[in-house]
Amino acid sequence: MSIVKLNNKAVSNATAFGSITGLGSMVFIKKLTASGSGTLSFVDGASGVVLDDTYKEYYFTFNNMHPATDGVYFSFQGNVAGGSGFDETITSTFFTAQHSEGGSGGELGYGGSRDQAQGTAVQNLTDTIGNDNDQATSGYLHLFNPSSTTFVKHFIGVSNIAHPSDYKMNSYCAGYFNTTSAIDEIQFSMSSGNIDSGDICLYGIA
Repeated sequence: MSIVKLNNKAVSNATAFGSITGLGSMVFIKKLTASGSGTLSFVDGASGVVLDDTYKEYYFTFNNMHPATDGVYFSFQGNVAGGSGFDETITSTFFTAQHSEGGSGGELGYGGSRDQAQGTAVQNLTDTIGNDNDQATSGYLHLFNPSSTTFVKHFIGVSNIAHPSDYKMNSYCAGYFNTTSAIDEIQFSMSSGNIDSGDICLYGIA
């Protein structure tokens, strides 16, 4: 895999780069940086954001999202074109693998309290994150064909977190927005308190 173009030698600022793990060419669209932020929102047509039928797949990377509050979840929700409230209907599944710094507590389990069955709440991408200076979460959210007016909108999210009890937790979330209306807004937030720091980059997959 060869990098097509890099700005300032940072992957997060890449304009475009080649196929990665079976994906098409990833085209950088927008980066949002948190600083005591309640939410970070990607809205099609606002501030250079593209989230329409230009691409059939969109890819969000989140890097060292640090919560202001201890023991919270990093989450997202969507909004249909012309809608409001970030409360679309979601059906999802969630599971986590974990291991402690002390070498104990290794297990794989289903997160039944973090899935949804036709729910309209925010969808958790992570388990609980610690807010120590060295604790945060990083990962990605892959959104499929959000501009379709025929099919529901599938998504897959993967994250790594530092748990308040010093566990490393790898979380997997997948599901769909149960709407045939186009989704053109995605909002990220913590389940409580602000996003102290971190950045989210949006890419279109050509």
